[in-house]
Amino acid sequence: MRLFSCSNCANVVHFENDGCVTCGARLAFRPASLDMVALEVSGTHVLERGQILPAPVSPCANAALGGCNWLVDDGDGSGFCVACRHNVTIPDLSIHENLQNWQKIELAKRGLFYSLLRFKLPLATRTEAPENGLGFEFLADDAEVGGEGPVLTGHAEGLITLNIAEASDAEREARRVALGEPFRTLLGHFRHEVAHYYWNVLVRDRGAFDACRAVFGDERQDYGAALKRHYAEGPPLGWESNFISAYAASHPWEDFAETFAHYFHIVDALDTADAFGLRTNPDVEADMPEIELKRTFDSYTVERAEALIRAWVPLTLAINSINRSMGQPDLYPFVLSEPVFDKLRFIHALIHS
Repeated sequence: MRLFSCSNCANVVHFENDGCVTCGARLAFRPASLDMVALEVSGTHVLERGQILPAPVSPCANAALGGCNWLVDDGDGSGFCVACRHNVTIPDLSIHENLQNWQKIELAKRGLFYSLLRFKLPLATRTEAPENGLGFEFLADDAEVGGEGPVLTGHAEGLITLNIAEASDAEREARRVALGEPFRTLLGHFRHEVAHYYWNVLVRDRGAFDACRAVFGDERQDYGAALKRHYAEGPPLGWESNFISAYAASHPWEDFAETFAHYFHIVDALDTADAFGLRTNPDVEADMPEIELKRTFDSYTVERAEALIRAWVPLTLAINSINRSMGQPDLYPFVLSEPVFDKLRFIHALIHS
């Protein structure tokens, strides 16, 4: 993700910041222009170089609960920003643990929406499309924290359910180890589950089945039986040669979702690396239009998937080597095979279509 600057003092600020440590101004993210602005004390006007701009602005309704630092900059009457208006259900926030978990979940969700906005992917709320719009249910499964029973993270026709226990680092790590996953993150959950929504939007609703099946396999095979077999028997031997993860080998839908999520990992991590001037393969500039050569490498708009791959592979080698030199496990514990590259190319073309 990019670095941002405070509109009041030009200090470097980060996506999750809600205040500038240099000038003390309150900060808010403006989704329409993908920038960070300082707000004057009332929070209703932008501060720019010490001057209060006349046009009023509206912080998201979730800002008061510490759940959002975005503005409502498109005139939507809900009072919620473009990310928060997709919420269908949130946990009982009068319970302190729920509030803490929900705030972490909302931060991860905004990270997802940053990418969705950068890619200019179609978005419809459950209000706009009640049957298949994108919506989120954040639920607790522990009766002691306002839950009603076991909650499984998953997707059904645009409605994404997330167990808020995933916001607990200890709980998430326990589940990661129990399931034998290389890593497990809130942002990763969002990217994986939203991939199922975009399979519906970009593949199913466009009738692009043949092209997708040629790369990921036939999704018409029994999904329930495939998952049952995966959890009972594990992935097939040699899965590493064709899939990004063991779970991706369970069914073509999960292969698509895991690859889609991984593509987001790659693009956003390259965006962050570029923001900090971390470059390990300068020839990616050859893939940028001449007018862009004066700018940095924009992983979100690069036309060819090969440019992303050439930039990504050496970067992962570098960051893994840095981790090892600190006595830490690999930050990026994946091996990308040629079949996985083909799948990433498909996702790249699909998103940019």
